[in-house]
Amino acid sequence: MTTPLRVGVPGTTLQKAIGDIDNVEFVSWDMSGPPPVPTFDIVVQPYMGGTTKLGALAGVPTRLVQSQSIGYDGVDEVLPPGNVFANASSVHETSTAELTLALILAAQRGIPDFVRAAGVGRWAPARHASLADRTVLLLGYGGVGKAIEDRLLPFEVTVVRVATTARTDERGAIHGIDELPRLLPQADIVVVGVPLNDSTTGLVDDEFLAAMRDGALLVNIARGAVANTDAILRSAESGRLRFALDVTDPEPLPDGHPLFALTNVLISPHVGGASTAMMPRMAQLVREQIERMQRGDEPVNVVLRT
Repeated sequence: MTTPLRVGVPGTTLQKAIGDIDNVEFVSWDMSGPPPVPTFDIVVQPYMGGTTKLGALAGVPTRLVQSQSIGYDGVDEVLPPGNVFANASSVHETSTAELTLALILAAQRGIPDFVRAAGVGRWAPARHASLADRTVLLLGYGGVGKAIEDRLLPFEVTVVRVATTARTDERGAIHGIDELPRLLPQADIVVVGVPLNDSTTGLVDDEFLAAMRDGALLVNIARGAVANTDAILRSAESGRLRFALDVTDPEPLPDGHPLFALTNVLISPHVGGASTAMMPRMAQLVREQIERMQRGDEPVNVVLRT
């Protein structure tokens, strides 16, 4: 019998979701202390705050490091040399797209206003903007962007897609990011879903926001540092634009931050992927990585080799 694969998991919840697999030894390790064994075949890092813990892999031979997040900004700075790192593509796209649609619909149809009125026992009918017939600009067209588009189209919107480089697909043109100055003034809603890197840090700044039309809605479901918080605050306080933010910079947003008090700002606490869909999908991905390793196949979702 071959030597069992040794798979490190950050806790019992994920291990139970994965279930028993022949010839696999699961080891519980949340990476907050010394490794309980000298080597791993696969290590699954913790979901929240996992990037800062990757240094614990120094001197621990590991064939694959599996993330529970799609984004991997900052991983290259802390992951020890000699590691293969895979992200969690296929796990969070659906839930993040759901939340994006929820934020858009809530902001467009005035749901926060109705909730605030109900909280003080007041009936407050009002006519708000539709989602139908709006132009939605998707800034970032990876797996999350495509999942958002699939859910937007039945709402009878015009979708403008923007990626790093221009190209076409079966749905038509995907514009390059260099076209933003021309495209932003056309959009009623701008959804920011780009990965965080050197070129996108601070992308949403005063100039970006100034190019948006009056009354437009900006939704950030990417990373907080993609947007300049002071620029967002200035624009929100002026009342010219509306915002729905699942991510902020800093994060968590400090208690009492002025953005919380603005009625044209809707904030959710970075919960795009935090739904009941996550654990079964994460378990499915880990099972796939295990099965591929057992067959001698390359892992999926590899985004970095150090």
